[in-house]
Amino acid sequence: MKTASFQASLAAAVLLTVAWLAAPAFAQTQPQAAAQARSAAPAPVAPQPAPAAPAAAAQPSTIAAPSTAATAAAPVAATPSASATEAAVAPASEPTPKAGIAPAMKELSPWVMFMSADIIVKAVMIGLAFASLVTWTVFIAKSIELSIASSKLRSALRKIAEARSLAEAQMALGAKQGILPSFLAAALREARISAGLSSDSGIKERAASSFAELVRAEQRRIRIGMGFLATIGSTSPFVGLFGTVWGIMNSFIGISKSQTTNLAVVAPGIAEALLATAIGLVAAIPAVIIYNHFSRVTKGYLELVSRASGAAARLLSRDLDRSHGSTHSRAAE
Repeated sequence: MKTASFQASLAAAVLLTVAWLAAPAFAQTQPQAAAQARSAAPAPVAPQPAPAAPAAAAQPSTIAAPSTAATAAAPVAATPSASATEAAVAPASEPTPKAGIAPAMKELSPWVMFMSADIIVKAVMIGLAFASLVTWTVFIAKSIELSIASSKLRSALRKIAEARSLAEAQMALGAKQGILPSFLAAALREARISAGLSSDSGIKERAASSFAELVRAEQRRIRIGMGFLATIGSTSPFVGLFGTVWGIMNSFIGISKSQTTNLAVVAPGIAEALLATAIGLVAAIPAVIIYNHFSRVTKGYLELVSRASGAAARLLSRDLDRSHGSTHSRAAE
Protein backbone atom coordinates (compact mmCIF):
# COMPACT_ATOMS: atom_id res chain seq x y z
CA MET A 1 0.00 0.00 0.00
CA LYS A 2 2.85 2.32 0.86
CA THR A 3 4.62 1.34 -2.38
CA ALA A 4 1.55 2.22 -4.54
CA SER A 5 1.16 5.50 -2.72
CA PHE A 6 4.84 6.34 -3.30
CA GLN A 7 4.60 5.54 -7.02
CA ALA A 8 1.51 7.75 -7.40
CA SER A 9 3.27 10.62 -5.65
CA LEU A 10 6.32 10.18 -7.88
CA ALA A 11 4.18 10.18 -11.02
CA ALA A 12 2.40 13.38 -9.92
CA ALA A 13 5.76 15.07 -9.23
CA VAL A 14 7.08 14.13 -12.68
CA LEU A 15 3.88 15.42 -14.38
CA LEU A 16 4.11 18.74 -12.58
CA THR A 17 7.77 19.10 -13.58
CA VAL A 18 7.04 18.47 -17.28
CA ALA A 19 4.14 20.92 -17.23
CA TRP A 20 6.34 23.60 -15.62
CA LEU A 21 9.06 23.11 -18.27
CA ALA A 22 6.59 23.25 -21.22
CA ALA A 23 4.77 26.39 -19.99
CA PRO A 24 7.45 29.03 -21.13
CA ALA A 25 7.64 27.67 -24.72
CA PHE A 26 3.86 27.73 -25.12
CA ALA A 27 3.66 31.22 -23.60
CA GLN A 28 6.20 32.58 -26.18
CA THR A 29 4.42 30.98 -29.17
CA GLN A 30 0.93 32.21 -28.30
CA PRO A 31 1.64 36.04 -28.42
CA GLN A 32 3.36 35.70 -31.83
CA ALA A 33 0.42 33.81 -33.32
CA ALA A 34 -2.03 36.40 -31.91
CA ALA A 35 -0.03 39.34 -33.40
CA GLN A 36 0.09 37.71 -36.85
CA ALA A 37 -3.64 36.97 -36.69
CA ARG A 38 -4.43 40.66 -35.94
CA SER A 39 -2.28 41.99 -38.88
CA ALA A 40 -3.57 39.53 -41.50
CA ALA A 41 -6.81 38.00 -42.71
CA PRO A 42 -8.49 35.41 -40.51
CA ALA A 43 -6.14 32.46 -40.21
CA PRO A 44 -7.01 28.91 -39.30
CA VAL A 45 -7.13 28.33 -35.57
CA ALA A 46 -4.07 26.58 -34.18
CA PRO A 47 -4.76 23.14 -32.68
CA GLN A 48 -4.90 23.05 -28.90
CA PRO A 49 -2.45 20.82 -27.01
CA ALA A 50 -3.74 17.38 -26.11
CA PRO A 51 -5.00 16.90 -22.58
CA ALA A 52 -2.61 15.40 -20.02
CA ALA A 53 -2.89 11.74 -19.20
CA PRO A 54 -4.18 10.66 -15.79
CA ALA A 55 -1.51 10.86 -13.14
CA ALA A 56 -2.24 7.54 -11.62
CA ALA A 57 -1.64 5.39 -14.74
CA ALA A 58 1.10 7.37 -16.61
CA GLN A 59 4.79 6.40 -16.59
CA PRO A 60 7.72 8.85 -17.06
CA SER A 61 8.29 7.70 -20.67
CA THR A 62 4.66 8.21 -21.69
CA ILE A 63 4.20 11.55 -19.93
CA ALA A 64 6.81 13.38 -22.07
CA ALA A 65 4.85 12.77 -25.36
CA PRO A 66 2.18 15.47 -24.85
CA SER A 67 4.83 18.18 -24.28
CA THR A 68 6.59 17.20 -27.53
CA ALA A 69 3.29 17.33 -29.46
CA ALA A 70 2.49 20.75 -27.98
CA THR A 71 5.93 22.06 -28.88
CA ALA A 72 5.60 20.82 -32.49
CA ALA A 73 2.10 22.26 -32.88
CA ALA A 74 3.31 25.87 -32.46
CA PRO A 75 5.31 26.12 -35.76
CA VAL A 76 2.45 24.39 -37.60
CA ALA A 77 0.07 27.04 -36.35
CA ALA A 78 2.48 29.84 -37.28
CA THR A 79 2.89 28.69 -40.89
CA PRO A 80 -0.74 29.20 -42.05
CA SER A 81 -0.84 32.66 -40.45
CA ALA A 82 2.32 33.76 -42.34
CA SER A 83 0.91 32.60 -45.68
CA ALA A 84 -2.37 34.37 -44.91
CA THR A 85 -0.44 37.59 -44.16
CA GLU A 86 1.33 37.44 -47.55
CA ALA A 87 -1.97 36.76 -49.34
CA ALA A 88 -3.59 39.76 -47.64
CA VAL A 89 -0.69 42.17 -48.25
CA ALA A 90 -0.13 41.24 -51.93
CA PRO A 91 -3.47 42.57 -53.31
CA ALA A 92 -3.20 45.68 -51.15
CA SER A 93 0.21 46.59 -52.65
CA GLU A 94 -1.22 46.86 -56.20
CA PRO A 95 -2.04 50.51 -57.16
CA THR A 96 -5.70 51.22 -57.47
CA PRO A 97 -6.52 53.17 -60.71
CA LYS A 98 -8.07 56.56 -60.14
CA ALA A 99 -11.38 56.44 -61.87
CA GLY A 100 -12.85 59.65 -63.33
CA ILE A 101 -9.63 61.59 -64.12
CA ALA A 102 -8.92 60.11 -67.55
CA PRO A 103 -12.47 60.44 -68.90
CA ALA A 104 -12.62 64.06 -67.67
CA MET A 105 -9.40 64.92 -69.48
CA LYS A 106 -10.66 63.32 -72.71
CA GLU A 107 -13.75 65.53 -72.66
CA LEU A 108 -11.70 68.77 -72.96
CA SER A 109 -12.60 69.42 -76.60
CA PRO A 110 -12.65 73.02 -77.90
CA TRP A 111 -16.45 73.11 -77.95
CA VAL A 112 -16.74 71.76 -74.39
CA MET A 113 -14.14 74.26 -73.18
CA PHE A 114 -16.02 77.09 -74.90
CA MET A 115 -19.36 76.09 -73.36
CA SER A 116 -17.88 75.79 -69.87
CA ALA A 117 -15.91 79.07 -70.04
CA ASP A 118 -16.75 82.27 -68.20
CA ILE A 119 -19.08 84.80 -69.89
CA ILE A 120 -16.22 87.26 -70.39
CA VAL A 121 -14.03 84.60 -71.97
CA LYS A 122 -16.94 83.55 -74.18
CA ALA A 123 -17.42 87.13 -75.33
CA VAL A 124 -13.71 87.38 -76.17
CA MET A 125 -13.81 84.12 -78.13
CA ILE A 126 -16.92 85.17 -80.07
CA GLY A 127 -15.37 88.55 -80.89
CA LEU A 128 -12.17 86.93 -82.12
CA ALA A 129 -14.11 84.40 -84.19
CA PHE A 130 -16.06 87.27 -85.78
CA ALA A 131 -12.78 89.09 -86.48
CA SER A 132 -11.43 85.97 -88.18
CA LEU A 133 -14.61 85.79 -90.27
CA VAL A 134 -14.15 89.46 -91.29
CA THR A 135 -10.54 88.72 -92.24
CA TRP A 136 -11.44 85.92 -94.62
CA THR A 137 -14.38 87.89 -96.02
CA VAL A 138 -12.10 90.82 -96.83
CA PHE A 139 -9.57 88.43 -98.33
CA ILE A 140 -12.10 86.90 -100.71
CA ALA A 141 -13.74 90.21 -101.63
CA LYS A 142 -10.48 92.11 -102.18
CA SER A 143 -8.95 89.26 -104.16
CA ILE A 144 -11.88 89.29 -106.58
CA GLU A 145 -11.96 93.10 -106.73
CA LEU A 146 -8.24 93.53 -107.40
CA SER A 147 -8.18 90.74 -109.94
CA ILE A 148 -11.09 92.21 -111.92
CA ALA A 149 -9.78 95.81 -111.70
CA SER A 150 -6.27 94.84 -112.80
CA SER A 151 -7.51 92.78 -115.74
CA LYS A 152 -9.87 95.56 -116.90
CA LEU A 153 -7.18 98.23 -116.68
CA ARG A 154 -4.65 96.14 -118.59
CA SER A 155 -7.22 95.48 -121.30
CA ALA A 156 -8.07 99.20 -121.55
CA LEU A 157 -4.40 100.14 -121.82
CA ARG A 158 -3.96 97.68 -124.66
CA LYS A 159 -6.97 99.14 -126.47
CA ILE A 160 -5.72 102.76 -126.38
CA ALA A 161 -2.11 101.91 -127.14
CA GLU A 162 -2.60 102.82 -130.83
CA ALA A 163 -4.99 105.76 -130.27
CA ARG A 164 -3.87 109.13 -131.66
CA SER A 165 -6.25 111.43 -129.75
CA LEU A 166 -8.51 111.57 -126.73
CA ALA A 167 -11.62 111.21 -128.86
CA GLU A 168 -10.22 108.14 -130.60
CA ALA A 169 -9.29 106.61 -127.25
CA GLN A 170 -12.80 107.17 -125.94
CA MET A 171 -14.27 105.55 -129.02
CA ALA A 172 -11.96 102.53 -128.49
CA LEU A 173 -13.07 102.10 -124.91
CA GLY A 174 -16.75 102.76 -125.59
CA ALA A 175 -19.06 103.29 -122.63
CA LYS A 176 -17.00 101.21 -120.19
CA GLN A 177 -16.53 102.38 -116.62
CA GLY A 178 -13.14 102.49 -114.99
CA ILE A 179 -10.21 104.62 -114.00
CA LEU A 180 -8.85 105.05 -117.54
CA PRO A 181 -12.15 106.36 -118.98
CA SER A 182 -12.21 108.76 -116.02
CA PHE A 183 -8.74 110.07 -116.97
CA LEU A 184 -9.81 110.57 -120.58
CA ALA A 185 -13.00 112.34 -119.54
CA ALA A 186 -11.06 114.67 -117.21
CA ALA A 187 -8.58 115.52 -119.98
CA LEU A 188 -11.33 116.27 -122.50
CA ARG A 189 -13.19 118.39 -119.97
CA GLU A 190 -10.09 120.44 -119.20
CA ALA A 191 -9.31 120.90 -122.88
CA ARG A 192 -12.86 122.06 -123.58
CA ILE A 193 -12.94 124.45 -120.62
CA SER A 194 -9.51 125.89 -121.51
CA ALA A 195 -10.33 126.37 -125.17
CA GLY A 196 -9.04 129.68 -126.50
CA LEU A 197 -6.17 129.89 -124.01
CA SER A 198 -2.72 130.12 -125.50
CA SER A 199 -0.84 128.53 -122.58
CA ASP A 200 -0.54 124.79 -123.13
CA SER A 201 1.50 124.34 -119.96
CA GLY A 202 -1.38 125.67 -117.86
CA ILE A 203 -3.79 123.21 -119.43
CA LYS A 204 -1.40 120.34 -118.76
CA GLU A 205 -0.92 121.39 -115.14
CA ARG A 206 -4.64 121.62 -114.53
CA ALA A 207 -5.15 118.22 -116.20
CA ALA A 208 -2.35 116.72 -114.06
CA SER A 209 -4.08 118.10 -110.95
CA SER A 210 -7.31 116.40 -112.00
CA PHE A 211 -5.43 113.17 -112.63
CA ALA A 212 -3.84 113.32 -109.16
CA GLU A 213 -7.27 113.69 -107.57
CA LEU A 214 -8.53 110.66 -109.49
CA VAL A 215 -5.46 108.63 -108.42
CA ARG A 216 -5.98 109.51 -104.76
CA ALA A 217 -9.65 108.58 -104.99
CA GLU A 218 -8.71 105.25 -106.58
CA GLN A 219 -6.16 104.60 -103.83
CA ARG A 220 -8.78 105.18 -101.16
CA ARG A 221 -11.26 102.95 -102.96
CA ILE A 222 -8.83 100.09 -103.53
CA ARG A 223 -7.62 100.15 -99.90
CA ILE A 224 -11.10 99.79 -98.42
CA GLY A 225 -11.06 96.85 -96.01
CA MET A 226 -7.31 96.82 -95.46
CA GLY A 227 -7.72 98.93 -92.34
CA PHE A 228 -9.75 96.09 -90.80
CA LEU A 229 -6.92 93.68 -91.56
CA ALA A 230 -4.35 95.96 -89.92
CA THR A 231 -6.53 96.44 -86.84
CA ILE A 232 -7.30 92.74 -86.46
CA GLY A 233 -3.69 91.71 -86.98
CA SER A 234 -2.37 94.13 -84.38
CA THR A 235 -5.03 93.83 -81.66
CA SER A 236 -6.27 90.21 -81.79
CA PRO A 237 -3.32 88.73 -79.81
CA PHE A 238 -3.86 91.25 -77.02
CA VAL A 239 -7.60 90.63 -76.94
CA GLY A 240 -6.92 86.89 -76.70
CA LEU A 241 -4.37 87.57 -73.95
CA PHE A 242 -7.02 89.50 -72.03
CA GLY A 243 -9.32 86.47 -72.21
CA THR A 244 -6.47 84.24 -71.06
CA VAL A 245 -5.67 86.45 -68.07
CA TRP A 246 -9.34 86.58 -67.10
CA GLY A 247 -9.73 82.81 -67.39
CA ILE A 248 -6.59 82.05 -65.37
CA MET A 249 -7.74 84.49 -62.70
CA ASN A 250 -11.04 82.62 -62.44
CA SER A 251 -9.13 79.32 -62.31
CA PHE A 252 -7.07 80.51 -59.35
CA ILE A 253 -10.23 81.68 -57.62
CA GLY A 254 -11.72 78.22 -58.15
CA ILE A 255 -8.56 76.60 -56.78
CA SER A 256 -8.76 78.72 -53.64
CA LYS A 257 -12.42 77.81 -53.17
CA SER A 258 -11.89 74.08 -53.68
CA GLN A 259 -8.66 74.14 -51.62
CA THR A 260 -6.95 71.64 -53.90
CA THR A 261 -4.19 71.74 -56.48
CA ASN A 262 -5.25 68.56 -58.26
CA LEU A 263 -4.59 68.68 -62.00
CA ALA A 264 -8.13 67.52 -62.76
CA VAL A 265 -9.43 70.66 -61.03
CA VAL A 266 -6.85 73.14 -62.36
CA ALA A 267 -6.47 71.95 -65.97
CA PRO A 268 -9.96 72.73 -67.39
CA GLY A 269 -9.94 76.39 -66.39
CA ILE A 270 -6.41 76.97 -67.66
CA ALA A 271 -7.22 75.17 -70.91
CA GLU A 272 -10.27 77.39 -71.43
CA ALA A 273 -8.13 80.47 -70.84
CA LEU A 274 -5.45 79.34 -73.27
CA LEU A 275 -8.12 78.66 -75.89
CA ALA A 276 -8.79 82.42 -76.01
CA THR A 277 -5.15 83.10 -76.84
CA ALA A 278 -5.20 80.39 -79.50
CA ILE A 279 -8.26 81.93 -81.17
CA GLY A 280 -6.60 85.35 -80.99
CA LEU A 281 -3.57 84.00 -82.84
CA VAL A 282 -5.81 82.24 -85.35
CA ALA A 283 -7.43 85.62 -86.10
CA ALA A 284 -4.23 87.70 -86.06
CA ILE A 285 -1.76 85.62 -88.06
CA PRO A 286 -3.89 85.33 -91.25
CA ALA A 287 -4.83 89.02 -90.98
CA VAL A 288 -1.16 90.09 -90.98
CA ILE A 289 -0.28 87.75 -93.86
CA ILE A 290 -3.29 88.87 -95.94
CA TYR A 291 -2.54 92.54 -95.24
CA ASN A 292 1.03 92.16 -96.49
CA HIS A 293 -0.22 90.30 -99.57
CA PHE A 294 -2.72 93.01 -100.42
CA SER A 295 -0.11 95.70 -99.88
CA ARG A 296 1.99 94.17 -102.65
CA VAL A 297 -1.00 93.58 -104.96
CA THR A 298 -2.34 97.09 -104.38
CA LYS A 299 1.05 98.60 -105.15
CA GLY A 300 1.09 96.78 -108.48
CA TYR A 301 -2.43 97.95 -109.28
CA LEU A 302 -1.56 101.58 -108.45
CA GLU A 303 1.38 101.34 -110.84
CA LEU A 304 -1.11 100.43 -113.57
CA VAL A 305 -3.19 103.46 -112.56
CA SER A 306 -0.11 105.67 -112.93
CA ARG A 307 0.45 104.21 -116.39
CA ALA A 308 -3.14 105.04 -117.31
CA SER A 309 -2.69 108.60 -116.03
CA GLY A 310 0.44 108.98 -118.14
CA ALA A 311 -1.33 107.62 -121.22
CA ALA A 312 -4.16 110.16 -120.83
CA ALA A 313 -1.65 112.99 -120.33
CA ARG A 314 0.21 112.02 -123.51
CA LEU A 315 -3.01 111.97 -125.54
CA LEU A 316 -3.92 115.42 -124.20
CA SER A 317 -0.48 116.74 -125.13
CA ARG A 318 -0.88 115.40 -128.68
CA ASP A 319 -4.27 117.05 -129.03
CA LEU A 320 -2.87 120.37 -127.83
CA ASP A 321 0.10 120.18 -130.19
CA ARG A 322 -2.20 119.20 -133.05
CA SER A 323 -4.55 122.09 -132.38
CA HIS A 324 -1.65 124.58 -132.28
CA GLY A 325 -0.24 123.14 -135.50
CA SER A 326 -3.53 123.62 -137.29
CA THR A 327 -3.76 127.18 -135.96
CA HIS A 328 -0.28 128.03 -137.22
CA SER A 329 -1.03 126.52 -140.64
CA ARG A 330 -4.19 128.58 -140.95
CA ALA A 331 -2.29 131.69 -139.87
CA ALA A 332 0.39 131.00 -142.47
CA GLU A 333 -2.24 130.77 -145.19
